[in-house]
Amino acid sequence: MTNVSRLRHALPMSPDINKAVTDLDSAITKAIDAAKASGLPQGLVVSLLHGHVHGQTSIMVS
Repeated sequence: MTNVSRLRHALPMSPDINKAVTDLDSAITKAIDAAKASGLPQGLVVSLLHGHVHGQTSIMVS
């Protein structure tokens, strides 16, 4: 995922938050790579991620 732009926050983020974001990004990347390596269709990977995004967004706005 080398073509992903870093988000900039209006306020400085703590090193703990930066580390958590980096760790999360790394874990997601590894999971996607593992799914691709095991032969999961790309559309299924995308649809699973998309579904989780909608679920988490619903939780955040509730």
